[in-house]
Amino acid sequence: MSLQERIESVERRIVAACARSGRKREEVQIIAVTKYVTEKITGEVIRSGLNKVGENRWQDAQAKWEAFATEAEWHFIGHLQTNKVRDVIGKFQYIHSLDRLTLAEELNKKALSLGIQVNCFIQLNVSGEETKYGLPPDQLFTFAEQLSKLSALNIVGLMTMAPHEEEAEKVRPVFRELRNLRDELNSRQIFTCEIPHLSMGMSNDFEVAIEEGATWIRLGSILVGKLK
Repeated sequence: MSLQERIESVERRIVAACARSGRKREEVQIIAVTKYVTEKITGEVIRSGLNKVGENRWQDAQAKWEAFATEAEWHFIGHLQTNKVRDVIGKFQYIHSLDRLTLAEELNKKALSLGIQVNCFIQLNVSGEETKYGLPPDQLFTFAEQLSKLSALNIVGLMTMAPHEEEAEKVRPVFRELRNLRDELNSRQIFTCEIPHLSMGMSNDFEVAIEEGATWIRLGSILVGKLK
């Protein structure tokens, strides 16, 4: 399928998932994950109207960011090493993988030096898989208390990665738990503002994620294609 055909197919599925769960279409934002495509394809994706772009590593994103920095909103969705903060700070409007205090402190320090705020998602390993990054859910509220003292970090939501399953329905409990954790976090009023967002759902399970409250879905090959 062409890029436009993939976009139209995904859009129909998003609309249907929103209808099934009684949600408005505008509540769900798409992050086009371009880590597996070239700079040329990334440009085509952005020009198609998918201007929220997700990348996992700076070394893969750098050429794309330099080419299209002002044409898209950039989301860092991969594991972020503390010594790589200097590469992404000020370039990516959102960091989806905040999962430890050392990283938070480094992001805060660099952001203060630049006079900026950094929008962050707390990444949780809801499934408990050893291969997944993310904070254990039982540490969320203590971590949130620590983050509330870092003035340059704007915590906007929670993020998780579900196990890859052939049947997307099997991962519904993971998404439901993330939503419950977000709601509990808000009820505790640890932050001065309500935390609105849930970054969850990828190509194989985004419809279930939407039904469970996802506000950001991260779509790669199903949407933008593969490396060419």
